[in-house]
Amino acid sequence: MSTNILVVDDEKEIADLVELYLRNENYNIYKFYSPIEALKSIDEIKYDLAILDVMMPVMDGFKLCQKIREKYNFPVIMLTAKVEEMDKITGLTLGADDYITKPFSPLEMVARVKAQLRRFTRYNEGIQQSNDILEVSSLIMNKTTHECSLNEQPLILTPTEFSILWILCENRGQVISSERLFQEVWGEKYFSGSNNTVMVHIRHLREKMKEPEGNPKFIKTVWGVGYKIEK
Repeated sequence: MSTNILVVDDEKEIADLVELYLRNENYNIYKFYSPIEALKSIDEIKYDLAILDVMMPVMDGFKLCQKIREKYNFPVIMLTAKVEEMDKITGLTLGADDYITKPFSPLEMVARVKAQLRRFTRYNEGIQQSNDILEVSSLIMNKTTHECSLNEQPLILTPTEFSILWILCENRGQVISSERLFQEVWGEKYFSGSNNTVMVHIRHLREKMKEPEGNPKFIKTVWGVGYKIEK
């Protein structure tokens, strides 16, 4: 089955470079220099992943990511020339799964795309297994269909958010360190900024689960250690 990737960057040279390297991996690339035009395409084309530049006129990448997340859960990677930590956190909070800072290595970009696609495919491959459903109190997760519900209401999660919540539920009662979460979910070596990445996704999960601020019911913080879900 072909893989469709959306690339949006108003810098033609960057967009063309991304397209070149991803086409070499036999992906179908839908390239736009305008976020407005790209937005029109998301209801017409079944995308498997999006790569969005942050700094674009009329509509920036953050807003485009937010629009995508209103309907779709395919992975989103942000391309940003900014190095401030808050810009990265903003993208993750709005539903991005990863970010790459310009200038970037095209080979690293390809590796990150493949990692996100593997994770997304794993949760949508439709292979039924006996341990593919987890139930913790009123939270139910189905790994096969990538569906999640809380209090009988659908919980719309990105593949990254689903991965984090699944690991915590699967190991309920145990404290899972930020380092372990990052390595298992992102498949990369833990580094100094990784803790902030995990923390932002945990916060986003709590917001979607409507957890009481300061006293979450499901995802507990064990300060200096990590996170856990009680049995």
